[in-house]
Parts: sequence; structure tokens; C-alpha cells
Amino acid sequence: MGTWQTFDTTADRRPIVDEALSAGINLFDSSPMYQRAEDALAKALDGRRDNAIIATKIWTSSPAEGRQQAGHALQRFGRVEIYQVHNLVNWKVQLKMLEALRGEGKVVAVGATHYDPGAFDDLCDVMRTGRLHMIQVPYNPRRREAERRVFPLGGELGLGVLVHSPLRNGVLDNPPSPQDQGVWGEDLGAGHPQVDRQR
Repeated sequence: MGTWQTFDTTADRRPIVDEALSAGINLFDSSPMYQRAEDALAKALDGRRDNAIIATKIWTSSPAEGRQQAGHALQRFGRVEIYQVHNLVNWKVQLKMLEALRGEGKVVAVGATHYDPGAFDDLCDVMRTGRLHMIQVPYNPRRREAERRVFPLGGELGLGVLVHSPLRNGVLDNPPSPQDQGVWGEDLGAGHPQVDRQR
């Protein structure tokens, strides 16, 4: 479950997390880019942190600020199951820091994200370094660019995949036209990404 906008608040988000957990949703995706979202999520998980998989990100070009962001997230969550470099911002430096945190047992998996298909070639280059466990990209019936090269390469390399914006751009309220019905076909429902907790 994403926390962009909906968790950027001082309001109590525990009822939302209650509903998610009761429905079997236990992965929560956040980022410092989402302002107060990490804090709101941590408060909503108070007393049941072990029931959740946390995915968050480093989003800064500054090494010092990256360390501050990681320190804040680890203070709030205790550990981070999936820690990614957001939109490849200064990825060489930030990935090195995340790898060190993984070596200390504070992070389970490291990865990288990008929202822009125009940057997918760069993302694929980082994937080929062999240093990632996860990637995160947008994917829904109206945004299928990741199928062309990101998903095949991820499968070849054995990387985990998180998708964001699966219901964005009106895919439920404004379904594709009849000539585009293939995007709603069996190929889309053949499988769903899974994330296993590793400790």
C-alpha cells in the first residue's frame, strides 16, 4: 500500500493500516519525498511493526542528507525490509550507504526506483551491476513501458519488483476502449509480484 499524499498528515492513520492488515495487505511503501508519511506510518504501526514489510527510499543527492534520511527511517521503523534509491538520485553514493546498512543487518534488500520510462535505460544499467535486490517502476494498463525491457531484465537477474500507480490514470473509472481490451486480458492477470520477508 502506498503512502504518498494520504499519509502526509498528522492525522491518525491507524484505521487505514487496520483495514489494510485485515485485508492481508502488509507491504507499505513510503519515502522522505512524501513529507510526513514515514512518521504517520510508523505511528500507525505502533505495537505491530512485525506485521508489516516496510519499503522506503533515499531521495537526495547529498550524502549527508542521505544518512540523515536513513537514520530517521531506521529510528522510526527499527529496520527497513526494502530500501531503495529513489529515482536513481546520486545512486552510486546512496546505494553504497544502503549496502553498508544491509551489512549491519538494518536493511534486508536494497534497490532502485524510477517513475519516468525515459530513464529506464539508466535503471537497466544499474540493474546489470548485480548490486540490486529490488526495483520499483510504474505499471498499470495505461503505462506498460516496463514490459519492454525492465521486467524481462528483472526476471533474468532474479530481482524483486514493486509496481507503483497500479490504479492510476483512471484505469478503473475509465477502462480502455474495446480495441485496447488486450491490456485487461489474461496476460495482465497471469501473475502478481510477491515480496517475501527475509531476515
